[in-house]
Amino acid sequence: MMPLKSLWIGTSWKMNKGPAAAREAAEQIASIAVPSSVTPFVIPPFTSLEMVASRLADTRWSVGAQNMHWEDEGAWTGEISPHMVRECGADIVELGHSERREHFGESDITVNLKVKAAIRYALRPLICIGDSAEEYEFGVTHETLARQTKMALHGLTSDQIETVLLAYEPVWAIGAKGRAAEPAFVGTAHTRLRHVLADLVGETTARRVPILYGGSVSLENAARYTALADVDGVFIGRSAWDPSGLAAIIQSVVS
Repeated sequence: MMPLKSLWIGTSWKMNKGPAAAREAAEQIASIAVPSSVTPFVIPPFTSLEMVASRLADTRWSVGAQNMHWEDEGAWTGEISPHMVRECGADIVELGHSERREHFGESDITVNLKVKAAIRYALRPLICIGDSAEEYEFGVTHETLARQTKMALHGLTSDQIETVLLAYEPVWAIGAKGRAAEPAFVGTAHTRLRHVLADLVGETTARRVPILYGGSVSLENAARYTALADVDGVFIGRSAWDPSGLAAIIQSVVS
């Protein structure tokens, strides 16, 4: 019997769950039975980051921030530094999400600056990449993902690249109106991404970089994605905002 592959499974709460709701959710998450083959993570909003990280500190759960600035400190009103993220107890930071690219001016260049800053502070960058509906329909998904990946990782050593997580999140597949991507398409996209990594750092290191899939992931389809050879986990949205939904998806992919 083939051993279960190691999987990263987690969710970002986005702009949901203030301190009271986050505290209740963290208590429920702490009680989820997580198989040893799964590395679980949760990414709360900044207002709940320290509290959630503290509650989950003695568990197997990793906790992340949803964004950060690339500077250590300074006159950056409304921003959060990597030092602040680390001090709150996070060990992951989500960078480059398509919502931040579209609405807040995030670019491939600023993502690269933030990735380097995260690594300086021993934060694991969770780098989101994705194609728009237009790019998908014009057949340039793979070129878009290769560009975003290469620019995000520009200037990093092989050892540094080995610390990152990549998450392919098609823009057309996320959100309330998103449509789930066909597993075959996701499998091809991830395999090509693995080739991009191999060109940068060699096949051995490329195999050590987890590539997650996110985009209308649900209890019904999560196991179909994680069964794909180059999918190393799922980054889930609203289907996992309720801890019971998250627990059910974790069980579904390892059963």
